[in-house]
Amino acid sequence: MKTIYRLVLMMFTVVVLLMPSMPVQASKMDNRIESSAKNSYVFKTYLNADDINIHSMNGVVDLTGTVSEKSHKLLAEMTVTEFSMVKSVNNKLEVKGNRPAKNSDAWVITRVKTMLLFHRRMKGLDAEINVKDGIVTLQGKAANVAQKNLTTEYVKDVKGVKGVNNEMTVAETKKKTQSVGEKIDDASITAQVEMTLLYHLSTRDINTTVTTKNGLVTLTGTAENAKEKDVVAKIANDVKGVKGVNNQMTIGNLRLKSMKINPYWGDDEDEL
Repeated sequence: MKTIYRLVLMMFTVVVLLMPSMPVQASKMDNRIESSAKNSYVFKTYLNADDINIHSMNGVVDLTGTVSEKSHKLLAEMTVTEFSMVKSVNNKLEVKGNRPAKNSDAWVITRVKTMLLFHRRMKGLDAEINVKDGIVTLQGKAANVAQKNLTTEYVKDVKGVKGVNNEMTVAETKKKTQSVGEKIDDASITAQVEMTLLYHLSTRDINTTVTTKNGLVTLTGTAENAKEKDVVAKIANDVKGVKGVNNQMTIGNLRLKSMKINPYWGDDEDEL
């Protein structure tokens, strides 16, 4: 009887000793999630002017506050979701001000600006974007002729754009100086790639999963043909911070064009 009593007492003692450590471990994990998100490249670069509160409880993250536009709300969720310790994200962010009407010129301008934002080869681009009845006019300066031509190609690939007049001038050639590349965390790279694929008309409906490790992006999913597969890789490779692309996408006819495949889309996905 005494032996049984001692065993029960020992088990009770072990449980009591372990109980305080569990909340402490959870608290450390939640603190790490909040800190990682706040210090990520996306939050420090693109969302730094927004009023975003990040609160994690046992790996479940609540995003509250306000952002300047719908794309920022989506970008914040995409970034936080990528941290391995995060179980789920409740996106309660609200967009300040009135959203531009769908298919309006202001709506198209927002989409064009968002699409250009994460492209590596758009670095140094000083573009003024105007839209009239869906026709985009680009003014300002491009770093070189190749960048000017690529800007036209990218802008044409945005939903709502009916045509592009590229009136940009090419900046005078300057002696290149060696610069140290920015260190961009994997979560931010993945979020940027996902956003870029979402805003390109040619890739937004392709079933693509993006993962990143040490700057190397791996693409999986299903494309309908080799051209689609190559386009996804080309666009992903031009995102800031990407060191290389491992394209493991398969080719098949498993996807319907009208099917909503992006996990971040809701009923109003076209407002993005």
